[in-house]
Amino acid sequence: MIKKIYIVRHCEATGQPSESPLTEKGFAQATSLSNFFSEITLDQIISSPFVRAIQSVEPLSHSKNLVIKKDERLAERILSTDHLPDWLEKLQTTFIDMTVKFEGGESSKEAMARIVEVVKEVLSSDIKNTIIVTHGNIMSLLLHYFDHHFGFEAWKNLSNPDVFVLSATDQDVKIERLWEINTLDHH
Repeated sequence: MIKKIYIVRHCEATGQPSESPLTEKGFAQATSLSNFFSEITLDQIISSPFVRAIQSVEPLSHSKNLVIKKDERLAERILSTDHLPDWLEKLQTTFIDMTVKFEGGESSKEAMARIVEVVKEVLSSDIKNTIIVTHGNIMSLLLHYFDHHFGFEAWKNLSNPDVFVLSATDQDVKIERLWEINTLDHH
């Protein structure tokens, strides 16, 4: 049996804090995202508890009549609680050395462990088709776990929203980017 886990990055939001809602464009993207999945069978939706992640899949949850299960482990990674003017360079460093950790933040290794745990739970369940809604940095770490070539530059090339699918059999996990190819809203 092939299991599919659709990894979705949230739509365009007004900011980074957990309570930041989607922008007007983000709400339109959420509708496009729902349309994108209209012909795809889904059995469950698991989302980061952040407002922008939930709002990104609300139209989909209504159209598929699926409850959004919130999971703290899908929340965006905290790079640091300090203001880092050079945050982009610091982030790049964490892709090179997965154990680097800044004040109040998580290392890439720690953040990766929690999102991989969610995916492994889904893979060991009887559920066939799952959507996981999360954030760019932690999503990149998950993709890196399955494909070591997915790194800092790939993170920089993610869009809001973005969709990848993990297709898993007992022997193998394949990753494919779907949104770039079939994008309904890519301006």
